[in-house]
Amino acid sequence: MEKSNYTQRVDACLARVATWLEAFDPDELDYGTTDGVVSLQFPDGARFVLNRQSAASQVWFAAGARAWHYNWDDAQSTWVDDRDGHALFANIARVVSEKLRRTVSTP
Repeated sequence: MEKSNYTQRVDACLARVATWLEAFDPDELDYGTTDGVVSLQFPDGARFVLNRQSAASQVWFAAGARAWHYNWDDAQSTWVDDRDGHALFANIARVVSEKLRRTVSTP
């Protein structure tokens, strides 16, 4: 993927997740953004991190002891896991739902 295409897609991904996080009560789930990183912070001190990995043209997501690497899939127009092909946004909703012990929408 060309660098400009990657940058556009990854920036849109990070912005989409940050916008989704705005709806949460900060006492339940807070977040912060820096250049290329969205951090999700929970009251118990747990932190999930979504970040761009420009050298690999990927998006990486870490939640607890797990981490996933995502590539852009043109056919699906979304980020998919490089191992089993699951979608990034569905996985974010799944792990946040598990952490909060309630179902949350997909970003």
